[in-house]
Amino acid sequence: MGLRVTSAKLGLAVLALQAGPAFAQAAEAVVTAPVPPLVPADFAVPTLVEGPGFKLVPLGPDLVKIDFDAYMASIAHLQQTFTRSTDWPHAGLTDADAIKDMEGEQARFRARKSFAYGVLTSDGTRERGSVYVSPSPVAGYDAVVRLWVTKAEHDAGFDAALYAWVQAWVAKEWPFARVAYPGRAIAWGEWDALVKH
Repeated sequence: MGLRVTSAKLGLAVLALQAGPAFAQAAEAVVTAPVPPLVPADFAVPTLVEGPGFKLVPLGPDLVKIDFDAYMASIAHLQQTFTRSTDWPHAGLTDADAIKDMEGEQARFRARKSFAYGVLTSDGTRERGSVYVSPSPVAGYDAVVRLWVTKAEHDAGFDAALYAWVQAWVAKEWPFARVAYPGRAIAWGEWDALVKH
């Protein structure tokens, strides 16, 4: 994200030389404009949702240990199925990294810009996975929903069950007309091509 903004700002500097400072000032306002909330002001964002054998709660610092334990036990699995990258998770992540991540998720949730949930066991002692509801970078979609489960939960069949449940939940409870599920309803290659345009 930072690289995109930097590139945009470089382009604005060039345009400023060609079109004058008034254009550059207006364009800069577009680039640095705050991200609007993902949902309407009158929408009650779910903060505790119970499903069959699990519950969804917002990610935040109070969940940092069970969240960290979940993804660090499934590094290779998540790199292949969720991020498709070695950037996250990886063996070098620290407790400080985990706290910073959770603080960021909590801040975005409170600002209503994106919503990250831990999928916990019904008793809240273990994290089975996570669900993310985010703005779409592709026109024509109101939101993007991504989810992951640990390797053990995936092998037990929970990934398919959670995906089916999440689709029904989002369709029923969230104010979106069209939702993208990259890597699931839309193949990764197709989604990546749409994002680039």
